[in-house]
Amino acid sequence: MISYQSEDIKLPKIEKRLYNNWIKTVAQSYGKKVGSVAYVFCSDERLLEVNRQFLGHDYFTDIITFDDCEDNVLNGDIMISVDTVRRNAEEYGVTFENELRRVIIHGILHLCGQNDKTPAEFDEMKQKENIALALFNEISK
Repeated sequence: MISYQSEDIKLPKIEKRLYNNWIKTVAQSYGKKVGSVAYVFCSDERLLEVNRQFLGHDYFTDIITFDDCEDNVLNGDIMISVDTVRRNAEEYGVTFENELRRVIIHGILHLCGQNDKTPAEFDEMKQKENIALALFNEISK
């Protein structure tokens, strides 16, 4: 089950059936099945608080993924700062919706085992995000 929640902001508009189908399709392409994945959309301030509390990091970020996967079943909480997504969309010259999709699938890729800590991993993550975004464009037609 995939759920979409908000903590201290209005929930972004998401076509749940379309997104759920896309997320499950991406997960299947990595040999994974979606179990329980909760997306929590929040403000910069809330995500900074979580970043400090759970990761000991004192900086803003667009996403934090809490992995609770078991074998090939994806389980976890994915927290997304809508404020940072909006700023990044402006900075990168893309729509808010496109950047939000990128971050949504970024969390799933983390749950599938993809890391982005080294430059090589970061580049690989971007390539996989682009493949997943292209898939979204195909299934949303």
